[in-house]
Amino acid sequence: VQLQAFGGGLVQSGGSLRLSCAASGSTLNNNNIGWFRQAPGKEREEVSCTRVGDGRTIYADTVQGRFTISKDNAKNTVYLQMNSLKPVDTAVYSCAIRGSGSGCPVYGMDYWGEGTLVTVSS
Repeated sequence: VQLQAFGGGLVQSGGSLRLSCAASGSTLNNNNIGWFRQAPGKEREEVSCTRVGDGRTIYADTVQGRFTISKDNAKNTVYLQMNSLKPVDTAVYSCAIRGSGSGCPVYGMDYWGEGTLVTVSS
C-alpha cells in the first residue's frame, strides 16, 4: 500500500490550497482516512478523519468550517481543500489510512504517506 500526499506550497494568509492523497494497493473507501499535520516543534495532530463505517468526516475544531474533504473514487484519491489559511496552519501535512475499527488515532494508522509542506505567510 502506498499513499502519496502532494499539493503543498507557500500561500499568503487568507489564501487556499488543495492537498491530494493518492492511494495504490488499497481502496480508500474501505478505510478510515485521516489527514494529519505536524508543525515545527509540535506533535502531530489530526486534522480530519473520514470514517469507513458511516462515511462521515470529522474535523478538528481548529479547521472546522475552513477545511473540507472530498474524494474521487475513480482516482482513488482524497482531497483536503483548505481555505482561509492562517499562519498557524503552517505544518507538514500527511495522509494515512486505517482498515480496521472506526476513527483515525494518530498512533493507530496502518499506512502513511510522505508529508507535504504547507507554509502560510502573514
